[in-house]
Amino acid sequence: MDWTSVLLSAVFAGVVATAVTVAIEKWGGLIGGLLGTVPSTIVPAGIGMYVAGGEDVLVMSMSVVPLGMLLNALFLGAWVVIPRWFPDAPYLLVLTTVGALAFWSLLGMVFLVAVDEATSYLNLQQLALSGLALLVATAVVFNRRPQPTPKGTNRVSTLVLVARGVMAATAIGIAVGLSGLGFPTLAGLASVFPAIFLTSMVALWLAQGPTVPQGAAGPMMLGGASVAVYANVAMWSLPAYGAVVGSAMAWMASVVGWSLPAFMVLRKHHAKVNG
Repeated sequence: MDWTSVLLSAVFAGVVATAVTVAIEKWGGLIGGLLGTVPSTIVPAGIGMYVAGGEDVLVMSMSVVPLGMLLNALFLGAWVVIPRWFPDAPYLLVLTTVGALAFWSLLGMVFLVAVDEATSYLNLQQLALSGLALLVATAVVFNRRPQPTPKGTNRVSTLVLVARGVMAATAIGIAVGLSGLGFPTLAGLASVFPAIFLTSMVALWLAQGPTVPQGAAGPMMLGGASVAVYANVAMWSLPAYGAVVGSAMAWMASVVGWSLPAFMVLRKHHAKVNG
């Protein structure tokens, strides 16, 4: 296994990961939450998987990314639902964080079993497209009733930004390492571990209170679908055009084909709520 590709992928992922919290803090939950979720850490992860494991490992790993992003959408949904269910609970942030992570972990185990079963009936391309369709449907449901998406009024500390970069770098490093060791399904799941979402929500809650992260959850779900679009395109573009050109093609397709249209739709949908 090429440990250099693992290290470079992890470092790059950690650097780009810190941008999401800053984007939400500066521009509000709608713009920051949506545009802050354009494909970022998945790019070095995909390149690292391709270099470390080859085409077959890349395709297998990318095929499970859309379902992994579906898990992340449900993880974000927990940040909206749990505070509504337990509004007066002490240590509500701790309860929400633990509950959301437990929910993600439980569904992750179910996900691994389901993928093994699904591959008996679907090819990898069909599996990836099915995951994308389920993710889009979930995101649409959570965005039917828009919540206020205010800008933050307090700055997120440098320590928190560094911590979220380290968490994202660790997740991507593990993902690329697993792909090189021959565990593509686990690698695909690890590559979408909600390190960015988790640290974004906790950091914003601590700095701004619960309203800002809850307002960002819906747009982040819809924006996160761009990662699933990236994975679907990367399954074809990286083997066909190489790591650099193929990654650029997949990124452009996901941003132009998903992120920008989704932003335009949500901006109009949220206009009345945000004034």
